[in-house]
Amino acid sequence: MNKRSLVGALDIGGTKIAASIANANGPLARVTEPTPKSGTPDTVARQCIAMLHAACDQAGVPREAIDAVGVSSAGPFAQVDGMLGLASPNICGGQAQSADLPNDWVVIPLEGPLREQFATVAIENDCVSALVAERTFGAVQGEPNCVYVTWSTGIGFGFCVDGHILHGKHGNTGHAGHMLMSESSDALCGCGNRGDLEALISGRNLANRLGQSTADVFDAARNNEPAARAIAEDAARWFGRGLYNVAVALDTRVFVVGGSVWQHHGEWLLPMVRRELDTRMHALTDGVEIVPARLGGLVADFGAFAQVMPQDWVQGWREREAWKHEA
Repeated sequence: MNKRSLVGALDIGGTKIAASIANANGPLARVTEPTPKSGTPDTVARQCIAMLHAACDQAGVPREAIDAVGVSSAGPFAQVDGMLGLASPNICGGQAQSADLPNDWVVIPLEGPLREQFATVAIENDCVSALVAERTFGAVQGEPNCVYVTWSTGIGFGFCVDGHILHGKHGNTGHAGHMLMSESSDALCGCGNRGDLEALISGRNLANRLGQSTADVFDAARNNEPAARAIAEDAARWFGRGLYNVAVALDTRVFVVGGSVWQHHGEWLLPMVRRELDTRMHALTDGVEIVPARLGGLVADFGAFAQVMPQDWVQGWREREAWKHEA
């Protein structure tokens, strides 16, 4: 095969990794596995490579056909031997002591091992990557002032202001999930903060604090179980205040919201979240929209693909709505 007839995509999160391959017609195969939590520091990168190879095997294409891989990853990023590594508090147990992360990783190599295997590697924060996907294929195509936010294992953002996607000095713009919200809360985030937005409402931290899965709590809340309802309403309020803080800082027009919590409960949570925007600083919040991610659970995959796919593939993928077809 000619170069760029096949591209790879990695979606690396705190809970799972997805590896996909695609050609000009769209995705061909997708493999998912739990994110490793033990082993040597390069375990995550090695698993990513093995998963891309497995996707090639599943699609019946040669492994060496992939020369370009886009990566959408939970952050933040840090340097490892001059290349990007992961310092994610939802993966690296050395960042904060937690029973669900039985490792001592502080920063794990990512770009280096991938470059040993693939000629082209492009890495973005997962929410920046999702923002690219939604602006390329999804809910905000071409919108110059928009924010992507995920409510999932963690809380993260991607920012576009005046048509420019923001990256920052180390590519870590968007970690507004670590904005401090409450000085009185004892909610602990994996990064070590107490009372930041992620500590208060992320899927992982809520589950750790409550001793049961976030999905169970929110399901009970929707069934009007009083204690669960109070927890969910508090979470919606904190989330709404986080959006308010971002809206007044960036003067954005639209929030595109994704992630597992929002995918399953967003329609029910939306009115509670909206109240936190609609009752404050009308000059900056009037007309701000909150819309669901159009690409759903594949938003990070398509953001990773968009980083390395030839530009002439884009229109065909839009017309076929490639994200609606199972690989």
